[in-house]
This record gives sequence, structure tokens and C-alpha cells, in this order.
Amino acid sequence: MPHDLILVRQLPAPPLNVFRCWTEPELLKRFFAPEPGETVVATIDLVPGGRFYTMMRFETYGDIPTEGCVLLVDPGRRFVFTDTLTEGFRPSPKPFFTADITFTAKDGGCEYRVLARHADAETAARHEEMGFSSGWGTVADQLGRLAATL
Repeated sequence: MPHDLILVRQLPAPPLNVFRCWTEPELLKRFFAPEPGETVVATIDLVPGGRFYTMMRFETYGDIPTEGCVLLVDPGRRFVFTDTLTEGFRPSPKPFFTADITFTAKDGGCEYRVLARHADAETAARHEEMGFSSGWGTVADQLGRLAATL
């Protein structure tokens, strides 16, 4: 679908480890911003409607806060969050995308799949122009290294 962007990687860790990295704030802070950026704040309330908040810091771009909402939590299998809603399923004033992340045991590790859903093809194209493939690819590499240490 032209509204979606997809990233698939094979990571050298079990699905539950990769899932933990996405759902435990202290682990998320260690991989979520493409280096040399960093995630300085992460708040995750792991229930549908719970808060998903991050603050990334980049020398070039400054602080980038993202306020969102957890939609689905299936431990070790799937995690879905969005910035189109905020905590408690309140509409966001600046909606952009929904991340649908799956973790599947494969080849002794985890097939990690990110489906970034957008309202329209133009928003998806803008996300790609912002560096979805390269940025989320770098983050996937960082995630794989971290998850392999757990």
C-alpha cells in the first residue's frame, strides 16, 4: 500500500529480548535514536491507551519530543504504538504515523518487522524523505546489538 513503509531485518536475539528493548524504557533509551543521537527520555505505559513518549536529542536538530499512545501489546510477538493518538486515546494535534512492530522467531534469532502506517501516500513519502529507511535501519542494527546482550 502506498501509505506504508516497511523495514524487515533478521536480528541475532530471541523475539522476547527484542520486544523487551521496545517496551522497557531504560532499554529503549539505549537504541532508539540513530547514533550519534540519543534518546534522553522514554515513558511507556504498557496498556492499550497508555502513554508512549520519547525525547530524542541530536546535535544538528536539537530535542525532538514525540507524544503517543500504546495500541497493542502482545509480549514477544507484537507491539503497536501511534502518535496519531495520545494517552487515553485522545486525538493528537500533530498526527504522523502508527508503528506496527512484529517479532518472529526465525533462524535462531528474530525476524524484526516494522510497518509504518500513514494517513496518505504524501505523508509516507515525507517520512521516507526524512530518512525512514536509513534511520530505522540504523536503529534496527543498534537494537539487534543490544537485544543480543540480554
